[in-house]
Amino acid sequence: MPIACGCVLPIVAILSGVRKKMNETNQRTQIVLAAIEKNPEMDIEELMKKISRNGKLLKEKLLTKLLWGCLTTLLGIGLIGFGIYLGANHLGGTDDPMTAVCFGLAALGVGIAFLVNYGVGKKMLAKEIEAEEKSVTEQA
Repeated sequence: MPIACGCVLPIVAILSGVRKKMNETNQRTQIVLAAIEKNPEMDIEELMKKISRNGKLLKEKLLTKLLWGCLTTLLGIGLIGFGIYLGANHLGGTDDPMTAVCFGLAALGVGIAFLVNYGVGKKMLAKEIEAEEKSVTEQA
C-alpha cells in the first residue's frame, strides 16, 4: 500500500496532467486546421489569440504570492506559538514542542520568502503590470 501511494499515485497524476495538455493542444490544432481549410486567407495569429487559454495576469500572480505568504507566515507563527505553549505547560514530552517549533520555523521561513518575493516582484514589475492592465482594458 505505501508503495502504491508513494510511487504509483504520483506517476498516474503526472501522466494524467500531461495527457490533458496533449488533448488541449490537439484540439487547438484541429480547430486551426479546420479554420484554414474553410478560409485560407484568415489571420492565424489572431485566431490563436482567441482560442488560446489566457494565463493569469502578473497582478494576479503577485496577489497569489501575497496570499500564500500571509497564510504560511500565520501558520508558522501559530505552530511556533503552539510549540511554546506545549513546552511551557510540559505537555507532549520533550520532542513534541520542538517538532512544532521546527515546523513552525520552516513555515515561517517559506511565508517570509513569499512575502519578500511579492514585494520585490511588485517593484520590479510595476511598469509591466500597468502596461498589462492598459492592454486588458483596451481589449474589453
